[in-house]
Amino acid sequence: MPLWTCYQCGAQFPDTPAPPDVCKICNEERQFVSWRGQSFLSRDELAARHPVVWREDDGLTGLSLEPSFAIGQRALLIPEPDGCVMWDCIPLATDAAVAHVRGLGGLKAIAVSHPHFYGAVADWSAAFAGAPIYLHGDDSAFVTRPHRAIMPWTGDRLAISDDIVLLRTGGHFPGATVLHWRKGAEGKGALFTGDIAMVAMDRRHVSFMYSYPNYIPLGPAAVRRIAAAVAPLAFDRIYGAWWQKNIADDAKPAFDRSVQRYLQAIA
Repeated sequence: MPLWTCYQCGAQFPDTPAPPDVCKICNEERQFVSWRGQSFLSRDELAARHPVVWREDDGLTGLSLEPSFAIGQRALLIPEPDGCVMWDCIPLATDAAVAHVRGLGGLKAIAVSHPHFYGAVADWSAAFAGAPIYLHGDDSAFVTRPHRAIMPWTGDRLAISDDIVLLRTGGHFPGATVLHWRKGAEGKGALFTGDIAMVAMDRRHVSFMYSYPNYIPLGPAAVRRIAAAVAPLAFDRIYGAWWQKNIADDAKPAFDRSVQRYLQAIA
């Protein structure tokens, strides 16, 4: 039986004879069902149409599907001596992509910011001997393909290593998570925000939304909570959720200015 992938958001569903009737990630107010209606591709169909590619993005290897698929997400690989941490995920794991990641040291863990980026986490974990998948437990209702490697962590902080820490900020989702890499940006620190704090097109600011496609802004209390979680961290670079949507340097003052600009704009 095929595994199914949502055409709109890229979430993977269990192997069943027919695709699901609905994607629970798309069928709620932060996302949307395609104007053409709910549709799914089998894993084989997806691989035939959208191969996985990899390239460098501000010093890290990124992975995505081309032509762009679903919301166009890319994953990033954070290198450590005992393997890479995959930050956010893509909807497909191919033999070629897995081999490339093996050549970079393999995967020791997968961490995801929120449900729009869950993608094919189970396939990537299985390709690397059941690498743990860290998804915040507050968003467990949105897991579309349950898997034994999923670790639904709780609380506000989880250390993957001495240098990599996950922080629950909330905001976009109850369990929305950012990642701090102490050794990133040549030792100055890097913050991986996905679209919890969306890097703006000018790449000098970030902004905040409850729903991007449906234009629902995030309230001031939620933004202040995100800012408070980020305040103790040292970082010079922010990696956003899409290719080159990063703030390459002086990112912490840019983040602080962005918070104040946003709060003033919605006051």
